[in-house]
Amino acid sequence: MQGIYERKVNYYETDKMGVVHHSNYIRFLEEARCHWLEAIGLPFEVLEENGITIPVLKVECEYKHHVTFGDTIVIKTIITEYNGVRMTVTYDVKDKKTGKDVIIARTKHCFTDKTLKPINLKKKNPDFSKKFEDLLDTNYNN
Repeated sequence: MQGIYERKVNYYETDKMGVVHHSNYIRFLEEARCHWLEAIGLPFEVLEENGITIPVLKVECEYKHHVTFGDTIVIKTIITEYNGVRMTVTYDVKDKKTGKDVIIARTKHCFTDKTLKPINLKKKNPDFSKKFEDLLDTNYNN
């Protein structure tokens, strides 16, 4: 299941040129990821109650087209790599009105315990791991 998250651009997220400031896209990715985790039944609260955190190790973002105040973006969230210890989430962000690519992005994560020590989710919680494995899309090509 790919996650789909829609949001309208707020005025305060724009810069002096009237376009979304580049730093805000990282926040949008986090919003989409949180929304997607909730949709698959693994919200951060549940993960943390089970002693699991998913810190961000790396963010890659390729800016394709700008959006402005009032525009709506649609963010598709896809797991493109998963091995139980690390995971890559790929995001396809489009302008809802025009269908143009806004950004193509990736976040790389690892699974850790509460002390931020890396864990293997396949061993720590096989049920959670299965959910991520089932969502893995090795054929995704952006």
